[in-house]
Amino acid sequence: MDFLRGEPRQILYVDDTDGYVKVDENEILLLWDGSNAGEFILSKRGILSSTMAVIYLDNIKKRYSWYYLKNFEPRLKENTIGMGIPHVNGEELKNGYITIPPISEQTAIAYFLDRKTSEIDDIIADKKRLLELYEEEKTAIINQAVTKGLDPNVPMKDSGIEWLGEIPEHWEVKRFRYYFDLISEKAEVNENIPKIGLENVESKTGKFIESNSDFAGIGVRFKENDILFGKLRPYLAKVWLSNTEAQAVGDFYVFRSKNEVSPEFAKYRILDKSFIEVTNSSTYGTKMPRVSWEYISDLPIAFPSIDEQLAIVHHIESECSKIDFKKARTEELIELLTEYRTALISEVVTGKIKVTED
Repeated sequence: MDFLRGEPRQILYVDDTDGYVKVDENEILLLWDGSNAGEFILSKRGILSSTMAVIYLDNIKKRYSWYYLKNFEPRLKENTIGMGIPHVNGEELKNGYITIPPISEQTAIAYFLDRKTSEIDDIIADKKRLLELYEEEKTAIINQAVTKGLDPNVPMKDSGIEWLGEIPEHWEVKRFRYYFDLISEKAEVNENIPKIGLENVESKTGKFIESNSDFAGIGVRFKENDILFGKLRPYLAKVWLSNTEAQAVGDFYVFRSKNEVSPEFAKYRILDKSFIEVTNSSTYGTKMPRVSWEYISDLPIAFPSIDEQLAIVHHIESECSKIDFKKARTEELIELLTEYRTALISEVVTGKIKVTED
């Protein structure tokens, strides 16, 4: 399914196709089991995995049947069977009815829905691109503020450090360890505090993702306002400003601010593209590249005064909240368009909207 969705983790080939089910492009497939059991998807040329079935319909136009089956999809998903892994209910599939208009009307319906859904899909794609642009705008606001400050007319100076470049003249450059301590205190055995893993932190945004992280062993205890930094594959930019006391899996470093450093400013500074790139450039290990504390602790980094840090944080949060509002409106529109697309297909293939042959 990951191959069909366009994001293959691995592509497999076989020398002998005997005994396999072979399909060409754009055959209708049904995902038979798994979390998305009951989903219909169009094929690419190849052979089927054991979790899929190819659907052939006699005396029915393929494009019409595709739309009809997509309309039937929710019913299959709602009526899966199996205690552990969901499976399509074969009886539900076999006993489902399909309305079959004349061939000429099937053709007209397919043509109409191809055109209309394509128009909707184009609008949705434009809105999704707009969401990406909003994220890029937020990143630009943050990067500019934490590396150059808020005053575009402030005198600048050459930091003398390649990855820092020019910085405001009044900002101080010191080693990372001057601003942060590395926390390594382990939680107590059987201590009832949450465990936080890499999967709990969204890449590049610093957002927390709710999920149960049940890693083995004892993690590093951290407090509210500590910063978790993913040392494994730092290009993923897994950075989280904690809002609670918990324990972190060993793939995190835990940094604690000191010497008049705002934790909120520190989060944005560490999330900055230049910091992520310079730490990623120093990784060791091929299979599981990671950055060392020794390297990070020795990095020169520029910070303004605490008052300026707080002003920068206020600016970032104010500007980003405006963008988040626009993002939310756009996401609502995408959801409405998606619902409209689904409803349109249902209304047309069930004859509630009449489609003429011309």
